[in-house]
Amino acid sequence: MNNSSDPMFDRYANTDFTDAKPVAKVPALAKLQAEHGGKSRITMRVDNTTLAVFKARAEMTGGNYQTMMNEALRQYAEGLTLADVVRETIRQELHHA
Repeated sequence: MNNSSDPMFDRYANTDFTDAKPVAKVPALAKLQAEHGGKSRITMRVDNTTLAVFKARAEMTGGNYQTMMNEALRQYAEGLTLADVVRETIRQELHHA
């Protein structure tokens, strides 16, 4: 498994960010983040097995495990069951076919 599931990781892995500034210190970027961010940084503890599953799935699909975890949490918060997600996926696929 790679250090990062981000497909751009290898491209920027050796870039020197020593002089980089945090977004908060660049007014234009801070404004963009405030307008379009919509996310909060948190720290949480997750079982190693659960994290490994999300990282493996992200690596297989070329996605990002954090995005996948966020989507799973959103579905749970909305009360969606696995059956609901499967039904909706089948509807979408039938519609596209």
